Amino acid sequence: MFKAVSTISVALLITGCASTTDTPSGKFDLSHWKITIPLDQDGNGKADDIDTRALQNFQHPDFFYLDANGDMVFTAPNKAVTTQSSSNTRSELRQMIRGSDTSVGTKSYSNNFAIAAHPDAAYFNQIGGKLDATLKVNHVAKSAKHPKKPAYSVVVGQIHAGKDKDVIAEGKGFGWGNEPIKIYYKKWPEHNTGSVFWTYERNLEKDNPDRTDIAYPIWGNTWENPDDPKSAGIALGEEFSYTINVIGSVMHLTFSHKDKATVSYEIDLSNNIDAYGNVDAKDNPSGYSGDWLYFKAGAYNQCSTKDADGVWYAGCAGTGNWPTDKANGDYTQVTFTKLNLSKANGQK
Repeated sequence: MFKAVSTISVALLITGCASTTDTPSGKFDLSHWKITIPLDQDGNGKADDIDTRALQNFQHPDFFYLDANGDMVFTAPNKAVTTQSSSNTRSELRQMIRGSDTSVGTKSYSNNFAIAAHPDAAYFNQIGGKLDATLKVNHVAKSAKHPKKPAYSVVVGQIHAGKDKDVIAEGKGFGWGNEPIKIYYKKWPEHNTGSVFWTYERNLEKDNPDRTDIAYPIWGNTWENPDDPKSAGIALGEEFSYTINVIGSVMHLTFSHKDKATVSYEIDLSNNIDAYGNVDAKDNPSGYSGDWLYFKAGAYNQCSTKDADGVWYAGCAGTGNWPTDKANGDYTQVTFTKLNLSKANGQK
């Protein structure tokens, strides 16, 4: 993570003389977010984090900016610097409940939320939470050597559990840094529309062979299905909305589109009963009840250029030169017209 002085310097360098109203924070409330962008301007070998304070004056002309309509654009090339634990690039916000109060640690209970079933629930200042978003996917990567499940796709919203060695050391089956929800858009290159679906990751240690993401359809297909979704799918540039509302220990999901039926799911994150009401004997029987959690939103490019065994490594095209990769279509781009964080409420 940047030291405060380095972060502010990068923000000023990139925004130049732009006024605050010209930056994303001038149109969107970014007071409880930080952002990771696919650059390494501090030279530490990892994707840069722009902290909450610096984010209020930050934009980047290629990867994070307002478009002509005042909407917030996130762009991530296939090949660029990544975070330490991922082979995928991102231009993505991370919830920071603490706001700009850096005296509160990133992994602190005061900077993350938990579900009501957490044994330390009384010590969190937020139980559950709500994220509302309206967006359109403008572009996804078009070329993959191995058309594995994540190829040609982008994650536009998620809840992430904390990767925490101290929690792992307690030996109670938590702290692995898994995701109870990731919202995907995937479009095969030869299709006119793509599919929207969400996944739930079994909350197991990294090396457990049963640790996998279970996909639930919204519009079109899920990621393993190469069939053309046709009119059931969503075209690039077509707007849709999602709400993730964690009330107590239950995650309520709502997906809406002006021309399609609204799709809803709910799943209790404190047990191993799936979103269809069936017991998943391979999942953690306590779900995510021992983890601290946070929201993320933006463009998390799933088309990794890494060419290796394993489901996540699709060998997608990319040179690392942004003008070249943009011209070749080797990137993902997402535009948000609405993005609101709030505390959980009874509105599902």
